[in-house]
Parts: sequence; structure tokens; C-alpha cells
Amino acid sequence: MSDFSRGVRLGVDVGQVRVGVAVSDPDGILATPLVTLARDVTTVNEGIPADISELARLVEFHAAVEVAVGLPVNLAGRHGPAATQVSAYARRLAEVIAPVRVSLVDERMSTVVASRRLSERGVRGRRQRAVVDQAAAVEILQSWLDAQRRRT
Repeated sequence: MSDFSRGVRLGVDVGQVRVGVAVSDPDGILATPLVTLARDVTTVNEGIPADISELARLVEFHAAVEVAVGLPVNLAGRHGPAATQVSAYARRLAEVIAPVRVSLVDERMSTVVASRRLSERGVRGRRQRAVVDQAAAVEILQSWLDAQRRRT
């Protein structure tokens, strides 16, 4: 993909309870944790859920050029109910942040990898639960960034 332009990207790990968010540097080299949002189906303005509204604010604040949303594909590569829900979430986010592009990214094992890396660093229990969603978002965004660079 030779059109990988310079710009900040956000990575998003959508869970049932929380949404982890990571951010890249403008050159698209390194993903870092940003924030964990509460998953909130209550709407704030114009019928937009509060977490999607906050993601839109983050896109604007960081002048993000693209958002990579982790798609929870099962180990066999199939899309189950969770993938259907995340796809709908990504479509709603895309409507709100247009024209910023939203890409779905295979996130198989991202939370498992993130949990393992946090444990290796001595982050366990309640402290790990507080940041595992951000760490999963970092895994999603970093793997996507690496794949984009390999294509150029």
C-alpha cells in the first residue's frame, strides 16, 4: 500500500465493558497506550453513544487520519457474534468521524498477548484489568502499522 501517508492513527479495542485506545506517532512507527473509555450505550448528543462521542473528540484532538478497530475473529478465522457487534460499532464510529477512515483489523489473540506482556512486566490483578484494554489497543495498532509498512 504505497498510499500510507504521514499522520497519527488511533487503535481501538472494543469490549463489552471498556474501549481501549492507543495512538501512533505521526510517522506511523510506534503505538502507545492512550486511554480506556467506559463502553456507554447512553447517547449524549444527536443520538451518539458517549464512548463514540469521546472517540470522535480524540480523533479531532490528535488530528488522526485513520482509526484501526480490532475485529475479534475466532481462531478458525470466522466472524462470530462479537465480530458482528464490533463491525456495527465501527460502522457507527465511521459515520460520526467521516471523512476519517475506519479500518477493521484482525485482532485474534490481542488481549491474550497484551495480558501476557503485562504479567511479564509485573502488572497483575486489578492494575492489569485497568490497562489491559489499552495494551490490547496497542497490539492491534502496532500490528496494523507494521503490516502497512511492509506493504510500502
